[in-house]
Amino acid sequence: MNTITVEALKARLDNGEQIHLLDVREDSERAEFNIGGTHLPLGKVQAMQVEDIEGWKGDEVIIYCRSGNRSGVAALLMEQAGFKNTVNLVGGMLAWRDKFGE
Repeated sequence: MNTITVEALKARLDNGEQIHLLDVREDSERAEFNIGGTHLPLGKVQAMQVEDIEGWKGDEVIIYCRSGNRSGVAALLMEQAGFKNTVNLVGGMLAWRDKFGE
Protein backbone atom coordinates (compact mmCIF):
# COMPACT_ATOMS: atom_id res chain seq x y z
CA MET A 1 0.00 0.00 0.00
CA ASN A 2 1.22 3.42 -0.96
CA THR A 3 0.12 6.74 0.49
CA ILE A 4 -0.75 10.15 -0.94
CA THR A 5 -1.17 13.52 0.76
CA VAL A 6 -4.26 15.66 0.40
CA GLU A 7 -2.16 18.28 -1.38
CA ALA A 8 -0.92 15.80 -3.98
CA LEU A 9 -4.41 14.38 -4.54
CA LYS A 10 -5.98 17.83 -4.92
CA ALA A 11 -3.30 18.82 -7.44
CA ARG A 12 -4.03 15.71 -9.49
CA LEU A 13 -7.79 16.34 -9.36
CA ASP A 14 -7.29 20.00 -10.27
CA ASN A 15 -5.21 18.88 -13.27
CA GLY A 16 -8.17 16.84 -14.48
CA GLU A 17 -6.64 13.42 -13.96
CA GLN A 18 -9.08 10.54 -14.12
CA ILE A 19 -8.58 8.87 -10.74
CA HIS A 20 -10.30 5.91 -9.14
CA LEU A 21 -11.40 7.33 -5.77
CA LEU A 22 -12.95 5.03 -3.18
CA ASP A 23 -14.78 6.45 -0.15
CA VAL A 24 -15.01 3.81 2.62
CA ARG A 25 -16.84 6.00 5.15
CA GLU A 26 -20.36 5.41 6.40
CA ASP A 27 -23.37 6.98 4.65
CA SER A 28 -23.79 9.74 7.25
CA GLU A 29 -20.14 10.80 6.97
CA ARG A 30 -20.35 10.94 3.20
CA ALA A 31 -23.57 12.97 3.32
CA GLU A 32 -21.84 15.54 5.50
CA PHE A 33 -18.91 16.12 3.11
CA ASN A 34 -17.30 14.29 0.20
CA ILE A 35 -14.95 14.82 -2.70
CA GLY A 36 -16.70 12.43 -5.04
CA GLY A 37 -15.51 8.96 -5.73
CA THR A 38 -17.27 5.65 -5.47
CA HIS A 39 -18.87 4.97 -2.11
CA LEU A 40 -18.26 1.53 -0.63
CA PRO A 41 -18.34 1.48 3.20
CA LEU A 42 -15.56 -0.44 4.91
CA GLY A 43 -18.00 -3.15 6.04
CA LYS A 44 -18.64 -4.05 2.40
CA VAL A 45 -14.93 -4.12 1.66
CA GLN A 46 -14.39 -6.41 4.67
CA ALA A 47 -17.13 -8.72 3.36
CA MET A 48 -15.50 -8.53 -0.09
CA GLN A 49 -18.65 -7.10 -1.64
CA VAL A 50 -16.56 -5.21 -4.18
CA GLU A 51 -18.32 -6.08 -7.43
CA ASP A 52 -18.75 -2.40 -8.31
CA ILE A 53 -14.98 -1.91 -8.46
CA GLU A 54 -13.73 -5.31 -9.71
CA GLY A 55 -12.58 -3.63 -12.91
CA TRP A 56 -10.13 -1.49 -10.94
CA LYS A 57 -7.92 -4.41 -9.81
CA GLY A 58 -5.05 -3.46 -12.12
CA ASP A 59 -5.41 0.30 -11.67
CA GLU A 60 -4.39 2.78 -9.01
CA VAL A 61 -7.18 3.14 -6.42
CA ILE A 62 -6.97 6.05 -3.97
CA ILE A 63 -8.93 5.16 -0.85
CA TYR A 64 -10.11 7.63 1.76
CA CYS A 65 -12.11 7.80 4.98
CA ARG A 66 -12.49 10.30 7.80
CA SER A 67 -8.94 10.11 9.19
CA GLY A 68 -6.98 7.62 7.10
CA ASN A 69 -7.31 4.64 9.44
CA ARG A 70 -10.23 2.76 7.87
CA SER A 71 -8.94 3.49 4.40
CA GLY A 72 -5.62 1.91 5.39
CA VAL A 73 -7.46 -1.22 6.50
CA ALA A 74 -9.46 -1.21 3.26
CA ALA A 75 -6.28 -0.86 1.20
CA LEU A 76 -4.69 -3.89 2.87
CA LEU A 77 -7.85 -5.97 2.45
CA MET A 78 -8.10 -5.00 -1.18
CA GLU A 79 -4.46 -5.94 -1.79
CA GLN A 80 -5.22 -9.37 -0.37
CA ALA A 81 -8.15 -9.59 -2.79
CA GLY A 82 -5.90 -8.90 -5.79
CA PHE A 83 -5.97 -5.12 -6.17
CA LYS A 84 -2.50 -4.21 -7.43
CA ASN A 85 -2.12 -0.50 -6.60
CA THR A 86 -3.96 0.70 -3.50
CA VAL A 87 -3.16 4.15 -2.17
CA ASN A 88 -4.25 5.48 1.23
CA LEU A 89 -5.09 9.18 1.59
CA VAL A 90 -3.07 10.32 4.60
CA GLY A 91 -5.26 12.09 7.15
CA GLY A 92 -8.45 11.47 5.18
CA MET A 93 -11.24 14.02 5.00
CA LEU A 94 -10.14 15.63 8.27
CA ALA A 95 -6.84 16.61 6.64
CA TRP A 96 -8.64 17.70 3.46
CA ARG A 97 -10.96 20.02 5.36
CA ASP A 98 -8.11 21.36 7.52
CA LYS A 99 -6.07 22.17 4.42
CA PHE A 100 -8.73 23.32 1.98
CA GLY A 101 -11.70 24.18 4.18
CA GLU A 102 -14.19 22.70 1.76
